[in-house]
Amino acid sequence: MANGVFDVELKVGTVESAEDFSEAEKPEMMKLWISIGEEKFQSAAQLGYNYTPEKVEGLQVLCATELGEVRIAGFKSQVLTVGVPDEDGNPVLVRPDTEVPEDGELY
Repeated sequence: MANGVFDVELKVGTVESAEDFSEAEKPEMMKLWISIGEEKFQSAAQLGYNYTPEKVEGLQVLCATELGEVRIAGFKSQVLTVGVPDEDGNPVLVRPDTEVPEDGELY
């Protein structure tokens, strides 16, 4: 953080695997393992309202990086998987509509 500003980057990653995260306090959480270029990251996301683990595996998603890590029920979340609310206020993933190279940065 320089001068009170985070160096957040929004990059494209691919969900390599996903599973339900029933240990988390919030409902409908999932554990995600995401590759962004050569690097692998973990993310906890409240996606169960609109997705199953099987449905998100293989999807390209937009991830906010450089935010630091947080632990959620013992799970290390390293990137924020970006979503927007649906009509009920539940997260819908932000992702490219065609396949793009991993590690591509939003501009």
